[in-house]
Amino acid sequence: MQEGKGIGYVAAFAAIVLWSGNFVVARLLNEALSPLATSFWRWGIASAALLPLGWSAFRRDWPAIVAHKWYFLLTAFVGITIFNTMVYMAGRTSAAVNLSLIATSSPVFMFLFARIFLGEAISPRRVAGLVVALCGVLVLISRGHVQALLQLEFTQGDLWMLLAAVCFAVYSVLARQRPQGVSQSAFLVATFIPGLIMLTPAYVADAWTGPAVQFTPLVVGCLLYIGLGASLTAYFLWNKAVGILGSSLAGVLYYSIPVFAGLAAYLLLGEPVGFIHLASGLLVIGGILLATRG
Repeated sequence: MQEGKGIGYVAAFAAIVLWSGNFVVARLLNEALSPLATSFWRWGIASAALLPLGWSAFRRDWPAIVAHKWYFLLTAFVGITIFNTMVYMAGRTSAAVNLSLIATSSPVFMFLFARIFLGEAISPRRVAGLVVALCGVLVLISRGHVQALLQLEFTQGDLWMLLAAVCFAVYSVLARQRPQGVSQSAFLVATFIPGLIMLTPAYVADAWTGPAVQFTPLVVGCLLYIGLGASLTAYFLWNKAVGILGSSLAGVLYYSIPVFAGLAAYLLLGEPVGFIHLASGLLVIGGILLATRG
């Protein structure tokens, strides 16, 4: 059992590392692509890579997928069609500090939804770990100054980010409820493809009225990363982790995203790392250790 949980932790952290790199890529693509174009090409690449790998499993599990078609359509719409699109839309009008703050609400929603809809037990130690990790994120956002949190100004994009945080929590809880008789590969096909189909009309309308996409080497490289890494691989790993650990415990691990994102920004973009980043990272890691101990 402990060995199984170890696999769950490794899978969760690997997914989080890939998503952390996505923050860097999103910054690089901010001026080159619209939110709908970024989301469409991301899932188009992921789906194209997934089909040869998961088609046989999808055909084998087709009866179970049809029997739970409304579940898969809802999961696809929430986790594929609108979640990342909302994040990219939020990034157009909101400051990064606001996005970081609001993104930390997602594990809280995971806790609540897992408790209400799945009946997952939430121990006092796990709640304490969540609070400590959240404090670490707040230290990072405020740079150690409480006044900075009080002076935050919120925009329309902040609402998009809040909705995105709720969507990711809903997706994580739904992924925990994957129907029996549906393998992980078939699950991804049954959510990626419908999610991409539901996204296509909005993308076509956006592309019809907006400027043509310029596929420079940088744009292509970034799209390949978010399509193959932050989408196909990360979603497979995250769903694996949620299936083993549960959505509430996996939600605590999600708090490590700012730590890995900061490290990626330092290594790839040359952004400075100071004492506040170290203190924040220690709080986040301490909270995770407290919540997952035992």
